[in-house]
Amino acid sequence: MRVILQRVKRASVSVDQQIVGKIDQGYLLLVGFAPQDGQKEIDYLVHKISKLRVFSDENDKLNLDIHQLGGQILSVSQFTLYAALKKGNRPGFSLAQDPQIAKLNYQKFNQALRSEQITVAEGVFGADMQVSLVNDGPVTLIYDTEQLL
Repeated sequence: MRVILQRVKRASVSVDQQIVGKIDQGYLLLVGFAPQDGQKEIDYLVHKISKLRVFSDENDKLNLDIHQLGGQILSVSQFTLYAALKKGNRPGFSLAQDPQIAKLNYQKFNQALRSEQITVAEGVFGADMQVSLVNDGPVTLIYDTEQLL
C-alpha cells in the first residue's frame, strides 16, 4: 500500500466540474493498493497517519498531530502509484490491485480513518478527478508498506 501525504491549507477534488470532496487544513492523501494489500496494511497506515506529528506547535516545531490541530483528510484513490515504468514509455498497471478489491480496501481505509475521529472527505474511486490544493510547508511524505512492514 502506498500513500502520498501532503500537508495542506485546503484541498478539493472535482468530478465533471463538480466538487465531490473538500477540506480545510489537514492532509491530502493519494492512496494506492498492491495486489497483496489488505487489512494489515490499512490498519498500519491508519495508525501512522493519525499519529503523525507534522503540524507546528507554539514554538514552531513539528509536534502536533491532526487531532490536536482539528484537521481533516481528503482521500483520493490513485492506482497510478503502482505504475510499472521500467519498460517502454507508457506506464503499465499490472502491479496495482484489482479494481474491485482496491475499491473495497479504499472504503475500509477511509472508514478506519473516520473511526479515529477524523473528518474524511473522498474522491470518487475510478473516476477522472481534478485535485486542487494549497500545499502547506510544503510537507510531503510517502508511506510504502513494502518498505515499512
